Amino acid sequence: MVSSPFRRFALVPVLCCCLWAVFPSKPVVAQSQSSSSSSQSSSSGQAYTQEKTPSLIDPAGPTISLISSEPVFIMAAALNACGYDEGLQDSAPVRKHVRDEIDQALAKSEDARAKRDALCLYIAQHKITGTEKDISQYISLALYLTSPPEMEITADLTEMPPDATQVAEVVPILKAFTAAVDLHGIWLTVHHTYDDEADKVHDPLSQMIVSTNLYLKMPASTYDGRRFIVVIEPMLSPSVVNARIYGTDYVVVVSPVEGKIRMTDVRHIYLHYVIDPLLLARANAVDRTQPILKEIRDAPLEFRYRSDTVPLTIECLIKAIEARTMDTGVPIYKIPTNIDRSELPRYEHERQVSLEKAEAVRVATVQHDMNQGFVLTQYFYEQMIQFEKDPASLKDTIGEMVYSMDVDQQVHRARNTTFDKEADEDVLQRSQPRKLAGLDLAEAKLSAGDVAAASSIAQKVLASQTDTVQSTADCARAHFIMARVDLMTAKPDQAVDEFQKTLATSKEQRLLSWSHIYLGRMLDLECKRDEALAEYQEALAVRDGQQDTRLAAERGVKTAYVIRGHEHDCDDSDDNPPGGNNPPSGGQANAAPAGAQQEGTGKPQ
Repeated sequence: MVSSPFRRFALVPVLCCCLWAVFPSKPVVAQSQSSSSSSQSSSSGQAYTQEKTPSLIDPAGPTISLISSEPVFIMAAALNACGYDEGLQDSAPVRKHVRDEIDQALAKSEDARAKRDALCLYIAQHKITGTEKDISQYISLALYLTSPPEMEITADLTEMPPDATQVAEVVPILKAFTAAVDLHGIWLTVHHTYDDEADKVHDPLSQMIVSTNLYLKMPASTYDGRRFIVVIEPMLSPSVVNARIYGTDYVVVVSPVEGKIRMTDVRHIYLHYVIDPLLLARANAVDRTQPILKEIRDAPLEFRYRSDTVPLTIECLIKAIEARTMDTGVPIYKIPTNIDRSELPRYEHERQVSLEKAEAVRVATVQHDMNQGFVLTQYFYEQMIQFEKDPASLKDTIGEMVYSMDVDQQVHRARNTTFDKEADEDVLQRSQPRKLAGLDLAEAKLSAGDVAAASSIAQKVLASQTDTVQSTADCARAHFIMARVDLMTAKPDQAVDEFQKTLATSKEQRLLSWSHIYLGRMLDLECKRDEALAEYQEALAVRDGQQDTRLAAERGVKTAYVIRGHEHDCDDSDDNPPGGNNPPSGGQANAAPAGAQQEGTGKPQ
């Protein structure tokens, strides 16, 4: 029996790496303009340019580790507090639990809300892509932070990844927020849940590593100082696998759900961990393939693949290995035991047919990779077929694979390949879009102006309400959607009622804030300025930490809300006393606030 090579650090509050997918010379996923944390230069002979090693990496620790850590938990929790909810519906329950704990702390403390507002404002001002990839720079920074209460950066800015340095100013703001809501205390209450998630991931991850090494005929531990570290962080989206290379150390972060992670993507990174040094050590030999770069100029490849033969060759070999070992989905026919010899040909034929079907799937995969521009994949695929018949390990045969390559033949093969127009997303960047359903779909329909569809979905949620906490939250959001539907369909009285129901049932600060803002606007349109001011002040007091909410409430306090094209005066004459009930001129008492369907969606921004 093969023993598992996979060992897990004791869970200690040291730095944890949760970084977006980056391989040598590859830009940070969330920032296409960023440089990688590691770079390769096959021409110079220098394999790595390394930033200062994060303190996550223990030189005396195991070669392969599965860990969790407090600093990245703190950063991920802070991002969640500021509207990061990608993959929330699919995440482990601990993510919602932590968010609820933070919300409770915020509700009890004005100081905590002020600290949260400052943090969220900083994050809003440093958005780059407007997607979940923006969190990469903060998680990159978290790698270099010590645990609370100090939370100090452990390296000079010149020794850190560029994406981390550009948000380094957030550290004192993050430290203040962490103390205000006691994130350290929350961590102490949930780290055992992280232990449980790690235990569930441990065996499948170990099995993947063992099976991969068996196929490559290589030991799991090379004892050369290199590390492969897997970090679990359920506060992040489970749809994304994040990784970064620091010199010779590979760190991967995953968000597990019931012991399941994107194992195919993690295996892709592990293959890089095993294969990168084998080909980097033969960079001069790989440089013989330089003529191929001319043939792939029109391929939909990232620049690093079209400009450097080393990363191109590495990726092609990995794709060939993945094709040889993939689950084709074709069941391989097993010849029954104790059959009559006369019937053996028929059974052998059945098995051969199944094998050919499986091979056809692999070949199609290889051809797809070729069409994407990874034009050495077919060569390595053929080499791996021979490798499987030889007892020698990949480490012992990789040199022959590289040196015996007929470059002219591969150039000719590349020249005759028809490339795709668009590239697949990199396996490490892939984030499968979530199909909208339920109230998320209702929000999308409402934003598109389909009020009938949005109303129908919201009403179904309200009709099926139960006594569960989640059901109560859904009902509050459904009431909020119905309120905006009523505004868009000129039913102000019903809208007021729905907003009031939202306030009575919701614990989500964004829904509460925007309900007060909408009520304030409607009161402004009815010339009930004093009552409107009270609503805007309530919105500011709730504070969801989002810039659009704060600005909308502050505008309401400063100036009475009016509808463009229907301006009116609410004077203080005897006919219209302060806070009076007279409607504005033009009969706008029942008008909906402009843009009602666009602002303050139930989904935090």
